[in-house]
Amino acid sequence: MMKNKDIVKYFYEVIVSENLLNELSKYISEDCVQRAGEKEIFIGIDGMKQHLVALKKTYPDYTMKIIRQYVAGDYVISEFIMRGTHKGKFIGITPTNKVLEITGVDIDKVIDGKIVEHGGAANTFETFFEHHLIKPV
Repeated sequence: MMKNKDIVKYFYEVIVSENLLNELSKYISEDCVQRAGEKEIFIGIDGMKQHLVALKKTYPDYTMKIIRQYVAGDYVISEFIMRGTHKGKFIGITPTNKVLEITGVDIDKVIDGKIVEHGGAANTFETFFEHHLIKPV
């Protein structure tokens, strides 16, 4: 049986990076929630699929690489680097065709081999600022 951290690593580096949306139900619980601070929002498999489809529209070739992981009980904390070409509009920002690297941290709770809770943060704005896609007002 795979360890929780290996399941999460495989999910991001293979399932997400290769856009294997038909495999989501093997890794995401139907009851999956997204955590944003103290809020929990039901996303399920369909919500995760919609999120990944939107990401692919912005960065069609994006891949994720897990560089470090920490495990605490059922929680897996993964530091990642997402790399992709900015080819789709994102929050009103015109595509630049630049290859962007966005770093971040995902926090996933894994029960019985599936992600039941997902949260985290990505340094999207820092990357956009660094590449002069956004500027101070």
